[in-house]
Amino acid sequence: MAGTTTNISIRMDADLKAQADALFSELGMNLTTAFNIFVRQSLREGGLPFDVSLNLPNKETIAAMLEAERIAKDPSVKGYDDLDELFTDLRK
Repeated sequence: MAGTTTNISIRMDADLKAQADALFSELGMNLTTAFNIFVRQSLREGGLPFDVSLNLPNKETIAAMLEAERIAKDPSVKGYDDLDELFTDLRK
């Protein structure tokens, strides 16, 4: 690629930009460098370099979440604040 560059303008939430600036600074780069890395990797991949999905839980996961909520609200279910006590009861 030639050394010619061009400017682009991106609209972004100010707080999101500040978080990104801080992250990329920790990685030793600025937002421009991070964006260029993203674009180059997208071109290599022929698309976004990561999966984009809704990540919705399946029926089994939803059922487990509902069961966990039920257990958490059930006063007859013993809870533990101490791991040693939990492991003692598990060994019984």
